[in-house]
Amino acid sequence: MKRILKAAAFAFAALAMTGAANAQSVLNEILDEGVLKVGTTGDWNPMTVRDPATNSYKGFDIDIMTELANDLGVEVEFVPTDWKTLVNGVVAGQYHMTGSASISPARMKVAGFSDSYLAVEIFPFTTADKADKFSGYESINQPGVKVATTLGTTFEKLVRDWFPNADIKVVEAPARGFQEVLAGRADVFITSNIEGSTLSEKFGVVRVPDTGPRAPSLVAMLLPQNDQVWINYVNNWIKLKKAKGFFEGNKEKWGL
Repeated sequence: MKRILKAAAFAFAALAMTGAANAQSVLNEILDEGVLKVGTTGDWNPMTVRDPATNSYKGFDIDIMTELANDLGVEVEFVPTDWKTLVNGVVAGQYHMTGSASISPARMKVAGFSDSYLAVEIFPFTTADKADKFSGYESINQPGVKVATTLGTTFEKLVRDWFPNADIKVVEAPARGFQEVLAGRADVFITSNIEGSTLSEKFGVVRVPDTGPRAPSLVAMLLPQNDQVWINYVNNWIKLKKAKGFFEGNKEKWGL
């Protein structure tokens, strides 16, 4: 009887090892097909910006993904997505990874993340002509104040948590919360210090007076949760590129 049990245990272990060996990583798929598919929204300046005329992308993320593809020896294909379906695209295998995304507990439930290479802080912004109407976060959290945000972003949840008494206006991508404020249909939007500095330079928006940074967030790439081989590759690639100064150089290029 013991011999039978031992034989069964050995057969089960061999079967499990065979299954593990046959389980193909995304890394193998990328190398076999010669294409790295990256989900990107194209609406987060200066991280990822899509030119609708040419359907091409530029930005901090785009340079990172292009460099990763070069080191893999494959082509890079940028797959259009939006914030509300960003995670689902990774889970469903529509792309092998995403560009930068804030690490959050909700996203970690269903997707994996690479090591972080950037941190952001969140601020409220308004137009210069409305700045004197506000002072501090509580001045925004008032009935009649219109706060705009984009559906499916981490900003949407923060807006609902921070300003429950305000009139929250949620728009769907490709529309953005800041566009509602610029058009005069809303008073305030929130965004990262990264995008905020770009929008300030381009459109003249300003931080709401007497508001400090909130919700410091680490940024990383979204990856398939159960593919440790691919996650390990990307994490070690990030370490290598950090050591060679690639990330710092790219931050300087895009003013981060």
